[in-house]
Amino acid sequence: MKSKNKQIIVVGDRILIRPEAGEKKSTAGLYLPASVLEKQDVRGGIVVKVGPGIPLGRPDESEDEPWDKEQSSAVKYIPTQAEIGDYALFVSKAAIEINVEDVQYLIVPQSAILVLIRDDLDSFTD
Repeated sequence: MKSKNKQIIVVGDRILIRPEAGEKKSTAGLYLPASVLEKQDVRGGIVVKVGPGIPLGRPDESEDEPWDKEQSSAVKYIPTQAEIGDYALFVSKAAIEINVEDVQYLIVPQSAILVLIRDDLDSFTD
C-alpha cells in the first residue's frame, strides 16, 4: 500500500486495519470520550493490507547431504485468511496503533482476529 510519500509493507501474519470511528454517543445519548472507546475489548475495522503469512520451511530439507540440495530461494507461506476490504472484529489489546501521514491504522496479528465479514459477490444472481 502506498500513501503520499511512503510505502507500507506488512510482514508475516500481520494485518493492517483502518479502525472504525466507533460510537461517540452512548445509547442514553451521552457523549463518550476517546479514552472510553479505546478501552473496548473488541473493536472493528476495514482490512487495508495483509502480510504474506507464516513462512514455511521445506520439509524435504536435510542437513545430512548438503551436496544434494537444490538451490531454491522461493519462500512458501501459509497465507492469512483476511483479504483486503474485509471487515474484521479483533481483540483490541493485541492491536498496535500507528499513524502514517496523519492516518490512524492498527497492526493486528491474525491470531487476534475473531471474525471476518466479507461481501460474497458470487452468491448474487441477476
